[in-house]
Amino acid sequence: MLRNLKSTVAALALSALLPTVATAQTVLTMSSWVPPSHSLSVTLAAWGAEIEKATNGRVKFQMLPKAPAAAPGTFDAVKDGLVDVSYVTASYLPARHSLPKLPELPGGGATAEINSVAYWRIHEKFLAKAGEYKGVKLIGVFTHGPGQMFNTKKPIDSVDDLAGMKIRTGGGVAEEMARALGASAFVKPAPESYELLSSGVADGTFFPLESIVSFKLDKVVKYATIFPGGFYGSAFGFFMNEDKFNKLSKQDQDAIMSISGEKLARMFGKSWDAADAKGLEVMKAAGVQILPATPALVAGVKQRAAVLEQEWVKAANAKGVDGAKVLVEFREEVKRVAAGK
Repeated sequence: MLRNLKSTVAALALSALLPTVATAQTVLTMSSWVPPSHSLSVTLAAWGAEIEKATNGRVKFQMLPKAPAAAPGTFDAVKDGLVDVSYVTASYLPARHSLPKLPELPGGGATAEINSVAYWRIHEKFLAKAGEYKGVKLIGVFTHGPGQMFNTKKPIDSVDDLAGMKIRTGGGVAEEMARALGASAFVKPAPESYELLSSGVADGTFFPLESIVSFKLDKVVKYATIFPGGFYGSAFGFFMNEDKFNKLSKQDQDAIMSISGEKLARMFGKSWDAADAKGLEVMKAAGVQILPATPALVAGVKQRAAVLEQEWVKAANAKGVDGAKVLVEFREEVKRVAAGK
């Protein structure tokens, strides 16, 4: 009887502990340096909710009310543990992240989803070994939608029409491409675009279609030039503090990665494509003239972009990556993804 009593007490003690174990949670912080309504912030939160579901609530994310650093400092903020999960545009850190310029070159995928998935596959196959994300746990990479040209002055039919035009860019390949096309390019934060255009300080700007809505540019823009695959792109890295990731159980690590990589690329790509579609509809409603790039402009852009491509190949070679081969592979991968492969 005593033995049975001891067994019963032990069983009761164990059962009392089970709820505590089942509800044990790891709470990780995440941050976004764009407004909560932006597709990046919305998709970041949606990804966190998917992770919570995949881990049966063992891993939960808390969105910080304010990013702990300005956008260019995001990588170091995650590496140093100021926030556990975030993302950053590679062009903000060109010295550290030169290889992500690959999907930013003109004429990439027709959508953010196509470009993002192709970029992830090529990154994993060829670029990861260069270690540009050393110090954090890379969860995924993606791109925004094709970057297009908007202006307040005139239709752009050829490269010659851009000569001397004052074009606001966010830097990186966008700035390099604008300069290569003969424009007087300068870098200013995106939120200043409305004032720059309405005051005449800028004649035009490079943006994905989504930004027309985000920054209310339909009120000032008169012409939109749509280049196949974009005049430029913008690549993002999405990462987690390495120590925090390593402290998770193998089960939870696997759960996180199952909703990352290519799945994350598709998630962010689709979200951005939806925002771009909304931007296009807003422009149409506002009476903005939406003009496809002429054959002359397409030819001129491709000719001027060749220099940027050569520079990327050289930079890739310096990091032990066969730049010429990878450039071809990326463009072939874009075609495969577009074909549903």
